[in-house]
Amino acid sequence: MKAPMRVAVTGAAGNIGYALLWRIANGECFGLDQPIILSLLEVTPVLPRLQGVVMELVDSALPCLHAVETSDDPNVAFADADAIFLVGSRPRDATMTRADLISANGKIFVGQGAAISKAKPTVKVITVGNPCNTNCLVAAANAKGIPKTQFTAMTRLDENRAVGQLALKGSTVPAAIKDVFVWGNHADTMYPDVTVGTIDGVAIGAKFGADYLKGEFIKTVATRGKAVIDARGASSAASAANAAIDHMRDWHLGTHGAIVSMAIVSEGWYGVPAGLVFSFPVRCADGKYTVVEGLETDDFAKAKIAENVKALEEERAAVSELLG
Repeated sequence: MKAPMRVAVTGAAGNIGYALLWRIANGECFGLDQPIILSLLEVTPVLPRLQGVVMELVDSALPCLHAVETSDDPNVAFADADAIFLVGSRPRDATMTRADLISANGKIFVGQGAAISKAKPTVKVITVGNPCNTNCLVAAANAKGIPKTQFTAMTRLDENRAVGQLALKGSTVPAAIKDVFVWGNHADTMYPDVTVGTIDGVAIGAKFGADYLKGEFIKTVATRGKAVIDARGASSAASAANAAIDHMRDWHLGTHGAIVSMAIVSEGWYGVPAGLVFSFPVRCADGKYTVVEGLETDDFAKAKIAENVKALEEERAAVSELLG
């Protein structure tokens, strides 16, 4: 039997956490032969509710679940972690601007970043709590001793939404769609790119017209989160958890040549300024990701990338005092 992996999850009693934990513990994320120790973090007032979640996990007799631990201290929760899902963040209320939200959450991720220093140097970190790109930036800046390559933010939900729309439009299944990915920020500026994508083996650009792909398609993907809230009266917790599983599974087990989306700390690829947490096309193998370089970007794509750079530079400026 393999040695257990220690997997930390913040906001573990929340809706996304509740949709996430069972899928980690049943082997969907790290493999059916990988024992898991769940290390669950919640704020102190929510710890009693978290105990109910732990009871349900125990009652599920999950095959990969080796143990469950809980804490309200990130220094405890992240100690010796192999993987961390940063799910918990402050939600935006009616009185807050996006800048207010960025600033409020940034302060949370300063402390969490510092605590990540107690994880293994090889820890894989995914930031799910929004604004996830900039929260990831803050956490990475404050995690001393952990390489910035180990910090990622989740744009896989945007990718999955794009694939879902293309499958509906093409009257096929998501598995028939390959190599669709997202540039930029997990926000309404994100750009789902289909230029190297295929659907049932046919180039997506040849299957659907440019008017759709540069118009209705992008708008639908960009506004899908709001549409879900309008329809069900709550945010897209299950699809967010699903995307987090997809992201971490591919990072850990590999994409087998497929291109997927991960927001990572830029090293200057495609003209994106170094240091921004930006979504790129990547392939994963042997527990590492590699940016797919040399893809052609037309004027439309270049403009969309620039739009996301501008937005993320503004977000970075809003948290500049938190970056050390």
